Order: sequence, then C-alpha cells, then structure tokens
Amino acid sequence: MSNIDLSTQISGFKLDNLIFNASGPRCTTKEDLDILLQSSAGAIISKSSTAQLREGNPSPRYIDVPLGSINSMGLPNLGIDFYLDYFRQNQETLTKPMFISVAGLSLDENLDILHKIHTSDFFFPVELNLSCPNVPGKPQTGYDFERTQEVLEKVFEFYKKPLGIKLPPYFDLIHFEQMAAILNQFPIQFVTCVNSIGNGLYIDIANESVVIKPKNGFGGIGGDYIKPTALANVRQFYTLLRKDIQIIGCGGIKNGQDAFEHILCGASAVQIGTQLMKEDVTTCFERISQELRDLMQQKGYTKIDDFKGKLKSL
Repeated sequence: MSNIDLSTQISGFKLDNLIFNASGPRCTTKEDLDILLQSSAGAIISKSSTAQLREGNPSPRYIDVPLGSINSMGLPNLGIDFYLDYFRQNQETLTKPMFISVAGLSLDENLDILHKIHTSDFFFPVELNLSCPNVPGKPQTGYDFERTQEVLEKVFEFYKKPLGIKLPPYFDLIHFEQMAAILNQFPIQFVTCVNSIGNGLYIDIANESVVIKPKNGFGGIGGDYIKPTALANVRQFYTLLRKDIQIIGCGGIKNGQDAFEHILCGASAVQIGTQLMKEDVTTCFERISQELRDLMQQKGYTKIDDFKGKLKSL
C-alpha cells in the first residue's frame, strides 16, 4: 500500500507514521525506548517523568481485563535526567521524534523539570501531563480550571520550546468550553485527549475482591471502555480549539478502524496505550498501521487530510 501515506506533523516535526505509543505502557526503561525506536511507530514518548526516580505504587497495580485495563501505577519512572540523557545518547541516530512526558507532583516540580528541559539541548515536543489520576492525595490539575490557568501562565512565562498538554476526559459540555477557553490563551501546540478515566473499580467475582492493590482497588480505566469518551473529547476540542492546536487522539485504539475514527473526529496523530500492554510492540504498530491503510484504500483515501476532522452530523 505504498500509495497510502500515514505521515503527519506534530509541532512541525514529521512523523512518518501518525501512530505511536501513549505515555505509560512500555516506555520507562532504556530497553523499552530502544524497542519503540526500532518499531514502526512514528514517534516515541517517554513515561511521564518526575524530578527524581519513582518506584510507584505497590503491585498488583496494572491488570488486563476483557474490555481494557485498570491501573494505579503511581508514576513509576526513572526521573527527568534519565530521559534527557537517553535523548543525548541517541540524538545523532534518532530516526523519529522523541517526545518527553512531564508529570511533576506539584506546580513547582513541573516548573523545575520544564526549566531543566528548556535549558537543555532537547528540542522535540514535551507533553505536560495535567491528568494523572493515580497519585494518592494529588488532584488532577486538569479538573481544576483555575489551577490549570495558573500552571500555564507560569509555564509560558519562560518556556518557548514546543509544548502540548495531556488532558483527562471531560463529560460535561460546559467543561469542554471552559478548558478550551483557557488553552486558547496560550501557545500550546497540541492537546492529547485523553488519559484514562479515573477511579473505576473492577471486581474479581471468584475472590469477591478488587484486582489492584493501590487505593483499595480504584484505578484508571483504559481500552474499549473509554473509546466513546475519547472520541467525544477529540471531537469537542478539535471544534473548540484554535486551528493551530493539533489534537492527538488516545483511548481505546486497538485496530485500524479505531485509529480511523479518532482521525475522523479531528486527530492529527494517535497514541496506543492499553493495546500496547496486550500485544508485542512490533506487531501492534505494524498491524494497526496496515489495518488503517487497508481501510483508507477501501474508502479511496491516500492521506489523513482526506478525512481528518470530517465527521458528518445527521
């Protein structure tokens, strides 16, 4: 299908394939990132980074379930210095963009991490995660609109490199409008919709128990469960945000049709989360990409701009 072009641009950087990993699954260690670099993913993004190494929550903290997943990871990661060092060590041979995800445990920590990135030689986009629902005692910034405004004001006082925002899912139409009004004030280059749906509960009926240990079993829900919500968020923000702010779709993408639906709603790229935990990295990206090419060919499309954002209303 050489005539089917899956390339896109995010923050001015070309991705040969619009499909890449979500921050979370299989992107924490050097080995993880090396495998992603060798895959057919169009980019790689790191695990959401804190200022220092974090072990995260006690196990079991991630469980595959029939229609998706539940997790309360607690931000296990190797710290921002590790991910910046990985970039430096691979900078000359990188064949695709490397995004870094940032999820400090406080506003000051986020600012410190972003200052470090801003003064480093790292030049690819940063995804600032305002939607981490699984750190005990820490609210999601994305659900506090005044706090989001404050965070972005402080960030853009100094940060001039490419930066996007990862958001939690929204459910009320007025919340889409309120968040879009905030984001439209700032030189944000992309928005990733969505992180997992926070604080779901999955039951092991045989043992009459929860299935993950942290937070008495409450965790973020991913996979098939969240695709309709993710699509709604992609669509609403594509409609409400400035046209120069791109949307990265994330949530419930396990095949080419799912990716197509995200693009039809307005996504310029898509990220794979839960499915990347269920399937080998290499086969996952190759399979979904081929399924998307096949569907595009059936419909007579040769590039994503042929149908991006062109969802029809009744």
